Parts: sequence; C-alpha cells; structure tokens
Amino acid sequence: MKSAMEGELVRLGAREPEDESFALRWANDAEVIRWLGTRYPWSRATAADKIRESTFGPQSCVFGIYSLADARPIGWLGLRSDGIENRSASLGVAVGEKDCWDGGYGTDAMRVACRFGFEMMNLNRIHLDVYPENERAIRCYEKVGFVIEGRTRDATFKHGAYHDLILMSVLAGELK
Repeated sequence: MKSAMEGELVRLGAREPEDESFALRWANDAEVIRWLGTRYPWSRATAADKIRESTFGPQSCVFGIYSLADARPIGWLGLRSDGIENRSASLGVAVGEKDCWDGGYGTDAMRVACRFGFEMMNLNRIHLDVYPENERAIRCYEKVGFVIEGRTRDATFKHGAYHDLILMSVLAGELK
C-alpha cells in the first residue's frame, strides 16, 4: 500500500528552502499563473516567505509536489479547512514545471491530495474554483471525481476583465 503522500508519479511533501528558486520562477511566469489567483510579481523574499509559511495542521496544509522520477519540485498545492465541524476544505493546485503539463502529474497530485484530505484530515468534501476556459484543469478534476456544482458570475477580476468561476467538489467515497 502506498503512503498517503505518494501517487504513481508524484509525492507530496514539506516545501524546503531549496525550492525557493522554483517557486520564484513559477510565480513570475505568466503562462503558469494564467489560471491562478496570483496577480503580482514575487520577489525572492516573497518566495522565501511563502515557503516558510507552508503550514501543516488540521486547518491548513501546504505541500510541495515532487516528481517521483527525479525528486525535483514540480508544483505546490494546499488544502484549507472551511471549519473543522464542516469536514470540508478548499483545494488549490499549480504544476509549475511545464514539461510536466499533460503528463498526468496534475491528476496524480490531485488524487494524492484528495486521498490525504479524506484519509488523514477526515474531510468529507473537497472543493475548488476553476476558470471555465481552463478546460485542461476541468478534465483533470473530473478524472479524479470532482463534479461541477455551479458557476459564480463575475467572481474574479484579472487581465482587465471580470471572469466567472466554476465551483467543483468531490465527496469522500467519490474519489476515482
């Protein structure tokens, strides 16, 4: 049986100070952050702070995503509890290494994150928001078991315009 932190292609782990240069590169790459909430450029200090602030606990977990093939960091993800009583959390994810796009790494990372949330954090529901135009991400989430719950209109402002967001979730027992 695999660890709750390991999939077929990736493992989740604590982000380390040596990951700073990767995080800095990803956060300042317009193509990587196109579908993320990030708007402003990061400095080295910001990247160091973000890694240092990566927390673990019942309310919030922020992980690095590491390739099993070569142990290099390829992205990050976080689970943030909506309140321990609700047994629900929001999930955010980014695969920053472009050579890992369309290779199953994001899907594997999502599966591992959800398995961790259900098996280790005792969550019942994991949800996320996604831009409707981000079809690759929506397909990835659906492969893992997420379903579309609805749309929030003009929910976010980026690139000079307001954008809708699609709300998706997966419940314990629905993970594929």
